[in-house]
Amino acid sequence: MKILVTGGAGFIGSHTVDMLLARGHEVRILDALRPPVHDGPSLPTYVPTNTAEFMAHDIRDRAAWEQALKGVDAVFHFAAYQDYLPDFSTFFHVNAVSTALLYEVIVANRFPIRKVIVASSQAVYGEGKYACRSCPTSADSRSTDGIHYPPPREDAQLRSGRWDVTCPECETPMEPQWTDEAITSPHNAYAISKYSQEQIAIRLGKRYGIPTVCLRYSIVQGPRQSFRNAYSGVLRIFAQRILTGQKPICYEDGGQLRDYVSVYDVTRANLLVLEDTRADFQIFNVGGDRRVTVLDYAHLIGERAGKEVEPQIPGIYRFGDTRHIFSDVSRLKSLGWHPSVSLERIIDQYLEWIHGQPDFRDHSRQADATMETLGVLRTTAIS
Repeated sequence: MKILVTGGAGFIGSHTVDMLLARGHEVRILDALRPPVHDGPSLPTYVPTNTAEFMAHDIRDRAAWEQALKGVDAVFHFAAYQDYLPDFSTFFHVNAVSTALLYEVIVANRFPIRKVIVASSQAVYGEGKYACRSCPTSADSRSTDGIHYPPPREDAQLRSGRWDVTCPECETPMEPQWTDEAITSPHNAYAISKYSQEQIAIRLGKRYGIPTVCLRYSIVQGPRQSFRNAYSGVLRIFAQRILTGQKPICYEDGGQLRDYVSVYDVTRANLLVLEDTRADFQIFNVGGDRRVTVLDYAHLIGERAGKEVEPQIPGIYRFGDTRHIFSDVSRLKSLGWHPSVSLERIIDQYLEWIHGQPDFRDHSRQADATMETLGVLRTTAIS
């Protein structure tokens, strides 16, 4: 097949390009090479321009889509905007509107696209799924047998250093659960834009007979994850600080439970849903099938880097962060996929890659300063 990969010069996209080429597919890459992921208009050296076609265009440009989709059999739509900054409209223009434009151009030009795979995010779950063991029944319409899908934590709670998600009825701390695909509750602009993107893709795909799959990635880690985008991605943030002789900084109390998955496992999932018709018009979680606290992950990164580290916990938090989130990947496993790369191997692969980057430096301080100025990064009243 001939396959278009938007964002194909980026992190997940480039690894998917490599695997597509290895399996004998023709590949066309559409990427605007925009900061902070990319440092200027030059192509990263890992982009295989000798075996893949490259187009430098914006996914919000109709003419670019019309050119890029010619002769294509399938599309991986990875290009997206992800940040913690409050430029809300950008999330929707890049993530949601570009997806609507993709389907609009396919339908208007009657392009015979056989499948579209859209990259979504675990962020659509917000705080995810919790259980209250103190009150197993509830009148809350969003809970059954003690199961709740809570709203975001209020700033007043976070400012007082109370991190746990509490039951709306008995106010005791609840237990986080593995979150499946059933219920979404996006809380921030990025998450809302990704959920909007899913709705556009699945509904228009069904309406016009274009097989479509949406993949909700957990926190993806591995080589080529740009260290210039230091607002998200705990491995790259902690690695920057540890490798430059600083202590990693944990927001809240470091007890947040997260779900990390290797980019290589993600790439295998991408190819699986491309080839398996059982995935058509479905939404799947893609995660590591394990959970670890941010504090434990910081210690593990230090250990793999050969550094003795004691993370700092200065009582700061990012407004809008979830307390705990980890995805149930049972549905994708039922198609024969499972994560195979260990956390240790994920870290080793990233550290090996980052040591080979001549322009590596710590971007985390600048990112924190920007978030603080914009009111995203805040300090507790008790710190």
